Amino acid sequence: MSRLQRGLSGITSGLGSSMGGMGQGKSFDELKRLIHGKLVDKLDLSKVSELAGDTLRKEIRMVVERLCDTENPLLNRVEKERLIDEVLDETLGLGPLELLLKDTSISDILINGPHKIFVERRGKMTLSDVKFRDNDHLLQIIDRIVSKMGRRVDETSPMVDARLPDGSRFNAIIPPLALDGATVSIRRFGTKPLMMTDLIGFNALTNEMATFLEACIKARLNIIISGGTGCGKTTLLNSLSSFIGNEERVITIEDAAELQLQQEHIVRLETRPPNIEGKGAITARDLVRNALRMRPERVIIGECRGGETLDMLQAMNTGHAGSMTTIHANTPRDAQARIETLVMMAGLELPIKAMRQQISSAVDLIVQANRLQGGPRKITHITEVMNMEQDMIIMQDIFLFKQMGCDSNGRAYGQFEATGVRPSFVPRLEAAGVKFPPNLFQERVLLKD
Repeated sequence: MSRLQRGLSGITSGLGSSMGGMGQGKSFDELKRLIHGKLVDKLDLSKVSELAGDTLRKEIRMVVERLCDTENPLLNRVEKERLIDEVLDETLGLGPLELLLKDTSISDILINGPHKIFVERRGKMTLSDVKFRDNDHLLQIIDRIVSKMGRRVDETSPMVDARLPDGSRFNAIIPPLALDGATVSIRRFGTKPLMMTDLIGFNALTNEMATFLEACIKARLNIIISGGTGCGKTTLLNSLSSFIGNEERVITIEDAAELQLQQEHIVRLETRPPNIEGKGAITARDLVRNALRMRPERVIIGECRGGETLDMLQAMNTGHAGSMTTIHANTPRDAQARIETLVMMAGLELPIKAMRQQISSAVDLIVQANRLQGGPRKITHITEVMNMEQDMIIMQDIFLFKQMGCDSNGRAYGQFEATGVRPSFVPRLEAAGVKFPPNLFQERVLLKD
């Protein structure tokens, strides 16, 4: 038996004497809080690291089981299991969040202070029964999450981006900026990324659209994925990346690493916020510039939201074909305007015509994703970016989703259509060995949803 295991075994007797008489007079939450507090007081944290996570959890579980039997033998089996699980979550996990993170049907967790936790399931937002004890309890869990990522959150740095072990995106903002207590947003991605077949099964796009996008990836077209918040841009980027060959060297650049690429030759880079003195920040633009010296065949930026957009366009134009990124915009034409705005943030006063020439030369395809009324997420446009005519970039839609209305549940429905336009880059696709069905671009309704 290790020193830690002997120490854990000794906790029971130490706690038993200090908790005598508590028993049935305490509520469930009081019992849980007291057991957890005494457990933490007695644990030697310097020795906890000696045991692997599963072994440590098993050992502590045995201790808590004995405590339950000693202090309140009248707890029924369901209550006892719940008490044990919640004490373990408080000690080793993320407290009340563990219950929500285990629910795979939840796509978003939104915490507005310690007592209001909203969750989204299948596009519907509901108030959860889960609560934190108080704001200090919530702050403790936030600190536990961000410290593992080498980040911090306090009054001098009250905003933080991080990621959970399963890859979910985590954002927190605390008082004094958040007036009603710490606020947390968690965007779930899951341990297993959705593949293109999954998106087809959800009617986010059709087989024809997926076939076309696969060809574009394999032929190394430069692609911008455009959409609003929560429309599935990152999920779509993950799915499209599955078509990249294993032999290609891919460099990803993100603020908080969320992409789950499956290739073997992946280099993952993550930005760094400034330290407590406001120094040492590494921006996405710094990483893009450095990535171009690392012999990438493709560069993937999780999201362009600043001056790095200009560097991304330069990479697309200078031998890094097949690069991809996401951008916030509501339509493909809005995406073009958004790219222009972000390029201006690089600090260079480029003429608008020169800027648009860069965009039309660099970007081959804009894939627009939208979250429609009632929650369904659809790829609403697959749009080719063509050449310049005078001062305008010419675009043409290849596939569309047209919303036809909403059903009795308020959920949008419509149909996917092929516009009948044959992309001008089809010879590039064919030169890369891609073969299309003869009617792929024929004008017709592809699927009614």
